[in-house]
Amino acid sequence: MMEDIQPLIPADFGRPLVIAGPCSAETEEQVMITATELAQFGIKIFRAGIWKPRTKPGGFEGVGVEGLEWLRRVKQETGMLVATEVATHQHVVEALSAGIDILWIGARTSANPFAMQEIADALSGVDIPVLVKNPVNPDLDLWIGGIQRLYNAGIRRLAAIHRGFSAYGKHMYRNMPQWHIPIELHRRIPQMPLICDPSHIGGKRDLIAPLSQQAMDMGYSGLIIETHCAPDCAWSDKAQQITPETLHDILQSLVVRDISQSTENLSLLRREIDAIDAEIIEALSKRMRISREIGQYKKEHNMPVVQTGRYDDVLNTRAKVAEEMGMSSDFVKEVYQAIHEESVRQQLEILNRK
Repeated sequence: MMEDIQPLIPADFGRPLVIAGPCSAETEEQVMITATELAQFGIKIFRAGIWKPRTKPGGFEGVGVEGLEWLRRVKQETGMLVATEVATHQHVVEALSAGIDILWIGARTSANPFAMQEIADALSGVDIPVLVKNPVNPDLDLWIGGIQRLYNAGIRRLAAIHRGFSAYGKHMYRNMPQWHIPIELHRRIPQMPLICDPSHIGGKRDLIAPLSQQAMDMGYSGLIIETHCAPDCAWSDKAQQITPETLHDILQSLVVRDISQSTENLSLLRREIDAIDAEIIEALSKRMRISREIGQYKKEHNMPVVQTGRYDDVLNTRAKVAEEMGMSSDFVKEVYQAIHEESVRQQLEILNRK
C-alpha cells in the first residue's frame, strides 16, 4: 500500500529530522527571535501555527494570513524551510501562495474525513510535503484513511506525526502515547516516515526529553517540538514549549539508534521466540477448551458465567507470580484480562447454544 511514497525532504537533513518552532506565531519579533536562535543551533525546519484550532471559543486562534509573511521572512533571512498547519481549503491556498515549504494537518482535522478530502482536493497536482497527525481518538484506520485521501490526490511526500491520543480523566501525559498504534501504522506503511510530537504527547517540558529518546529507541525518523524564545510568556500551550537552547541540549543528549544494521544475527533468538509463541498459543488453546467445559458445567447447573471472586483471585495471584519472575504485574493483568474476556465469550456461546 502506497509503495511509491517519496522522501519527505530531498536534501539529507540527517536523523532525526527536527522540526521546531513556537506553537503559535504571535508577533513578528517573537517569530524572528525564535527562528534566529534555532538556526544558530543548526535547526533546518521552522514551524509555527498561523491558524490555531482551540478547544473552547475565546482563546487565541492565531494571527492568520499576516503571520505567513513572517514565515516568508524566516525563510529569506535564515534559509530554513518553513511549515504550518492547514485545516481548510482556504488555508491551503494561502499557505501555498506564501511559499510555505511543508504543511501539516492537525489531530482535529485528521479525524474528519470531509475536511481531509477538502484539503486533498486543494492539494491536487501540488508537490509539497504533507505531515498528518494522528486523529484525537485512537483510530488507526481513520488515520490511514486521511493519509490515503492525500495520496489519492497525488501527494507522494507524506509523513505521519504521532502526537498521542485523547483520554478522559487525569493522566501523566496530556495525550496518551499508545505506542502500539503508530507501530502498527509503520508496519502497514513501512516506507512512510514516522515523526514524534513529544510536546503534545507530554504536555509538559520535562517529558519532552524522555519521549524524544523513546521515539529514537523505536526507530522514528524525526521529531516535531514546540520551541519558543520565551515559553513562559507564550500565548498558547506554554507548559509544553521549551527554549531553543533547551532543545539543543535535548538533541545533543539523544542516543540515535542505528536502523540500518542487519538483523541477521538475531535470527537464532527470533526462532526461539517463534517456538515459544507456538507453545503459548497451544497452551491458550488448551485453556479455552477447559473454559468451554466449565461453560458446559455452568449451563447444566444454571450458574452465571462470571464468577467475580474467582476472576479477582486469578488476576492477583498471576500478577504476584509475574512480579517474582521479573515482569510487570500490570502487563500480566492486561494479558489475563484479555484471556478472561475470551473465556467469557466462549462460555456464553455454550450457554446460548440450543
